[in-house]
Amino acid sequence: KHLEDKRNKVTVGGLDVHPTEKALVVHYEVEASILGESGGHMLGERKEGQKIIRMKSLSPSTDVGALAKKVLEECKMIPASRLPQVEQLLYYLQNRKSSPVESKEKRTVKPKELTPFEGIELNEEASITRVDEYIELLYEGIPEKIRGSALILQLARNPDNLEELLHNETALGALARVLREDWKQSVDLATIIIYIFFCFSSFSQFHGVVSHYKIGALCMSVVEHELKRYDAWREELRKKNKSAPENGSLRRDQDKALRKYHGLLAKQEQLLRVSLYLLLNLAEDTRTELKMRNKNIVALLVKVLERDDEELLVLVVSFLKKLSIFLENKNDMAEVDTVERLARLVPCKHEDLLNLTLRLLLNLSFDSGLRAKMVEVGLLPKLTALLGNDNNRQMAMRILYHISMDDRFKGMFVYTDCIPQLMQMLYEHGEEEIETELISICINLAANKKNAQLMCEGDGLKMLMKRALKMKDCLLMKMIRNISQHDGQTKSLFIDYVGDLAAEIKAEEEEEWVLECLGTLANLTIPDLDWELVLKEYNLVPYLKDRLKPGSAEDDLILEVVIMIGTVSMDDACAVMLAKSGIIPALIELLNEAPAYLIDLMHDKNAEIRKVCDNTLDIIAEYDEEWGRKIQSEKFRFHNNQWLEMVESRQADESEPYLYDNDNDRTDLFYSSSPPKTIRFGCSSPDFTVVRISTNSQVSVVFN
Repeated sequence: KHLEDKRNKVTVGGLDVHPTEKALVVHYEVEASILGESGGHMLGERKEGQKIIRMKSLSPSTDVGALAKKVLEECKMIPASRLPQVEQLLYYLQNRKSSPVESKEKRTVKPKELTPFEGIELNEEASITRVDEYIELLYEGIPEKIRGSALILQLARNPDNLEELLHNETALGALARVLREDWKQSVDLATIIIYIFFCFSSFSQFHGVVSHYKIGALCMSVVEHELKRYDAWREELRKKNKSAPENGSLRRDQDKALRKYHGLLAKQEQLLRVSLYLLLNLAEDTRTELKMRNKNIVALLVKVLERDDEELLVLVVSFLKKLSIFLENKNDMAEVDTVERLARLVPCKHEDLLNLTLRLLLNLSFDSGLRAKMVEVGLLPKLTALLGNDNNRQMAMRILYHISMDDRFKGMFVYTDCIPQLMQMLYEHGEEEIETELISICINLAANKKNAQLMCEGDGLKMLMKRALKMKDCLLMKMIRNISQHDGQTKSLFIDYVGDLAAEIKAEEEEEWVLECLGTLANLTIPDLDWELVLKEYNLVPYLKDRLKPGSAEDDLILEVVIMIGTVSMDDACAVMLAKSGIIPALIELLNEAPAYLIDLMHDKNAEIRKVCDNTLDIIAEYDEEWGRKIQSEKFRFHNNQWLEMVESRQADESEPYLYDNDNDRTDLFYSSSPPKTIRFGCSSPDFTVVRISTNSQVSVVFN
């Protein structure tokens, strides 16, 4: 029947602002109707959509009313009745606080979408109805195969055609076969066919078909082979450059060879890019990613980092960043020159590449060995220079924070302009809350004496103290506390602030705040300071004495109180005053709790802590018989539990009964070398204790 008319009806639904950009979002619905000759409704279809109207010219001085009218003039689908709503949304956009740094941080940087590569586009237009003709071309010579696959690629680049191509097993099978057999013969052919499968890999639901034809494994082989070819080309070019004399004829030959090399390189990078992009898509599945790791994907990607093509580098760094979240992949990156090759990309003019490189370095910086490598290759001054870049400041600061955690590298910050920049940032914050990364790195760096001196230059300490006391900023006071621990000129600068700090030590203040102020005061071992006057003027003795009572405060605060008492006791007059106040019995009572605390730490995971506790407990046991018996009993209990756990675990592993005489590789923990098998601890041992293990693997402890 003759169709006469087709009409579209557009209905505007909701109007809203864009979540991150200065733009309006218009939601609409299109109702398409096809009318017959008589004007009757024959066929209808509804489709929802949205239109984004960007307001690039919107500024604080913009006339919102006039701009709203202009929006309605330009966007005809919005009815005039919605003018007040448009004005209201524009006013909201005009006054919405924008945070460029934050928006840059939150945005996801992805590799640029693939576009038709040079040399693979055809003048003719492909048709989905002629796919069988294109398949026939895949059975001809290389030129015909290139033409046939290029026509199929035209179709595959339109997502609407993928479903139909998916069901054409003949086409996909032929493409996979040609790729398997001929990829070494033609870079163009390999690039086109992998591109076709890349189009499928862009959608998770089509990953199955790509895996079915083992395209991922083929791509791994292609990448590995091409990287070997690249090395061979470079070696050949190097030999020609070395051997070519300075005469015109050979120089022209050499220039010709160089041009050929660059042409080959450009095509190879197209092939590498499409192959790696396909692998990146397939790596959404962690099982597939594990297979890639087993085929050494990390080493291949790191090898590509020496290239200069920026889009290829964006793709490779994106891939490495994705892989780096797993420990095994991070360890693989540590074994090859990953950090060295990334260092040359910092800084670079390509904004996305720089951002991705910093994100990858941040992931790697959780490893202490890789942090050391970053310092070794000279990244510290490069990262410091990025603190002035609004787009990358946050990432650079996070990496610098990780580096600043290591005592080996704290002193190296002195030789950069990092600390002056950090102090300037602190100053510029005014009364706003300081970013966590900024104050954290300052706290770490303040633990180094030279850094602390640099921070106090000029009015540095004055600015820090003024802000900390005004805002009662615990983290800033923690930084000040770290500065105060260093002997020399820095410590004497605090004399002017002793009164301010002492005034903050009150029961009604937050404990965390008092802890930092008290810790700072306790660090001020200054001979000329009249501590007696300070204690009296600010009535600190009662506070110190109250905090020594068991359970009156957290352990950290009690520790600082003890240190503070030690500091002020250097003043003889203060020592006498404290003795008269009755503070000494409180200290002794506190000391009596120490062995129990040390016993708890005796089994700590940290070997150094265990060693210190053992040595201290041995001394206590030597001078106090009662505590000696308790300590010995606790050691016995712990080691006997270890023995029981070991027996039970071996019973679970072995079906046959566990026999003591057959296998005991940890006897040194429990027994001396001479019979009878007696457990020995510390300086003395129990009267006589034997652990008997019967043939039925039951353990019994007998005290004689």
